[in-house]
Amino acid sequence: MSYIKVVLKSGKDQSLRRFHPWVFSGAIKKIYGEPAEGDIVEVFDNKDGFLGLGHYQIGSIAIRIVSFKQVEITDEFWADKIKQAYQLRKDQGLIDDPNTDAYRLIGAEGDNMPGLIIDMYGDTAVVQMHSVGMFLIKDKIDQILKDVFGDALKAIYNKSEGTLPFKAKVTPENGYTFGKSEARIALENGLKFRVDWEKGQKTGFFVDQRENRALLEHYSKGKSVLNMFCYTGGFSFYAMRGGAELVHSVDSSERAIELTKENVELNYPGDERHDAFAVDAFKYLDDIKDKYDLIILDPPAFAKHNNVLNNALQGYKKLNAKAFEQIKSGGIIFTFSCSQVVSKDAFRKAVFSAAARSGRNVRILNQLTQPADHPVNIYHPEGEYLKGLVLYVE
Repeated sequence: MSYIKVVLKSGKDQSLRRFHPWVFSGAIKKIYGEPAEGDIVEVFDNKDGFLGLGHYQIGSIAIRIVSFKQVEITDEFWADKIKQAYQLRKDQGLIDDPNTDAYRLIGAEGDNMPGLIIDMYGDTAVVQMHSVGMFLIKDKIDQILKDVFGDALKAIYNKSEGTLPFKAKVTPENGYTFGKSEARIALENGLKFRVDWEKGQKTGFFVDQRENRALLEHYSKGKSVLNMFCYTGGFSFYAMRGGAELVHSVDSSERAIELTKENVELNYPGDERHDAFAVDAFKYLDDIKDKYDLIILDPPAFAKHNNVLNNALQGYKKLNAKAFEQIKSGGIIFTFSCSQVVSKDAFRKAVFSAAARSGRNVRILNQLTQPADHPVNIYHPEGEYLKGLVLYVE
């Protein structure tokens, strides 16, 4: 099969030679033809040397490479990629784990499938396409998932309505493309949680914090815990299992607070150690002096684009400074950034600045990241989006 040829400007081939999977629009010298958005195109250097095959898309990232080999992109090509990702999760012990049935199956560039996210919740796959190319093969992806999981897969929910480029000439609608799920309750390390993949953020739950929640459990015994930006309360019920004396969950979303209460009730019915508040996080942190000795700061992404990076770093400084000022002596802070454009070093400097502003002695106990089912392509460092620190505050 022949594909439309894209030639890069002189010197703009170096990132692809280092296997970085993105081609920016400014790197393109000439396109031989008129590819439709989502088409597979062949990328060549200025001397006609083959570089890769990828999905073409209008925008800053013009091509997302799916293969650095000159192969034909067939149904079997996609099936092999999904089977490899499945095997990797199986090797990690996530497939058929009686205590955990929520995990990421496909992590875009981390699984060499840029533009595709698939999270598993029990017998349901929640699929998000972030590129037109992946959206156009959604039926193929559904069929491969059914082939790979067999009878263990009961439903596929496609949630791409808000993730595709807004100028794309496609009209995605969220909904089930196979079966239907009624239970919507998943397991993580033996704890239950209700997942709202229809109206919730992302795919319905943040499975990338699984190991960090488990670590928090070990820090929680006898502690008064504040879970800021709690979303559906994941850190809260882990703290309760860890023996926390008191757990408060805070989020500006009323719906998030409702789900948090439901999730706590699923695991600890009638437990009076927990309370939840729908209030602005920064306002709540204004007046909690010495009330908590363990605080979790897990805000939504403060920056999704480089042009607001500085504002995001100021936001992290302000948020962490408030926590440093208010936490009890001998307290512990779990602080995170999930902004891809905020590097590990930039986040750490923002937290360091906040610590210095507070004048308190702060030590790092743990450095945190995403779990193994969110692998980072070594050639695509942007994939390491989740950064976290566990801090001891004297």
